[in-house]
Amino acid sequence: MKGVYERSKDFVGHLLGLAQPGREDRAALAALRSGLGQKPGASARMHKYVVPYLGERAHHSDCWFYAVGALFAWHPQHEPRQSLGAGLGALWGQEGQSDSVEVRFVTLLNSHPDDLPDHLRQAVGLLRSKEIGLDWFLLLRSLINWDHPDRRVQNQWARDFYRQERPEHDDAAAQAEVA
Repeated sequence: MKGVYERSKDFVGHLLGLAQPGREDRAALAALRSGLGQKPGASARMHKYVVPYLGERAHHSDCWFYAVGALFAWHPQHEPRQSLGAGLGALWGQEGQSDSVEVRFVTLLNSHPDDLPDHLRQAVGLLRSKEIGLDWFLLLRSLINWDHPDRRVQNQWARDFYRQERPEHDDAAAQAEVA
């Protein structure tokens, strides 16, 4: 029997296949999008595409398969090795380090797992509006580990967010203050 990480890799590979340019499975993507704004697993139309990748018994990670399936179908732009934190950080940089992007990001990092699907939908919506992709394999794996007591996912996303290129005017201003 496959473990959750192997199943998550297979699942995201399947999602990527559904959205392959020129060969999109529009019906499958529409069924997956039907889960947006609903509790993970509440849209029965999604089961056909999600359940084959879940374990034999219910697992705490099952809800994240549903959440990622719905979000992916809404924004199927895959950018390998780009975490959600890095994608939002890129947007933050494009927006001149907008307070609203940073506030949404910090709220996302502090989210309880029960509130996370709504915050994820908002965050992915921001990325979608600017055509910024993310690594869907990495997102699903991160969500599965969201509750880790060391907050590894949240800390990594923060590093990814704040390590984005800063606008040149900030560097010049910082140098002027030092001089």
